[in-house]
Amino acid sequence: METELSSREQDVLLAIARQAIEHAVKKEDWEPEPREEKALNRRSGCFVTIKQNGQLRGCIGNFQSELPLFREVAKMAVASATQDPRFYPMQESDLQNFSLEISVLSPLQKIETIEEIEVGRHGIYIEKSFHRGVLLPQVATEHGWDRETFLKQTCVKAGLPTTAWQSPDADIYIFSARIFGEDD
Repeated sequence: METELSSREQDVLLAIARQAIEHAVKKEDWEPEPREEKALNRRSGCFVTIKQNGQLRGCIGNFQSELPLFREVAKMAVASATQDPRFYPMQESDLQNFSLEISVLSPLQKIETIEEIEVGRHGIYIEKSFHRGVLLPQVATEHGWDRETFLKQTCVKAGLPTTAWQSPDADIYIFSARIFGEDD
C-alpha cells in the first residue's frame, strides 16, 4: 500500500500536526518547513484525530489532496482543532492535554457487495443523495462492531436511516489507512 511511512516519517507528521495546532490556537502564523522525504511529499488524503483524556476532541480530514502530505496534515490538524462542528474550537488551556492520531488514507474503492468490507482493515464512506458519511477503520475496532453495525453507524454519521446502506442508490466505498499516533 502507498501509505507506508517509516517511524521517523510518522514522528515528523505528528510533530507537524502538533505545531500546527499550537500555532493556530495561539493565532500565530506558521507554515511547516519544506520536507525532502518522498513519502511526505506525495499527495494523499488524511484525517487528524485529536483526543483529550481518551475522548474524541476533533477529527477532520480529506480523501484527496492537492497538497503534499506534510502540508495536508498541518491543514487537517488545524481544522480538527478549530472547525469540527461537534466541539468548541480549542483554546490555549486545551493545549496542555491532548494527543494526536493520524490516518493516511488509500484511495477510495467503490464496492459492489458488503462482503468486500473487512472490519478492522477498511473504513467506510457512504454517499446517498446529498448525504455523506465516513468512519475510519479504527472506529469499528474500538467499538467492537461487526460489519453490519459499522455500516449502520456510517449511515447515522451521514444523517441517514440505519438501513440506508441497503438502498440501490447508496454508493459504498472502502479505504484503508496507515494509522499512527503519539500513544504508539
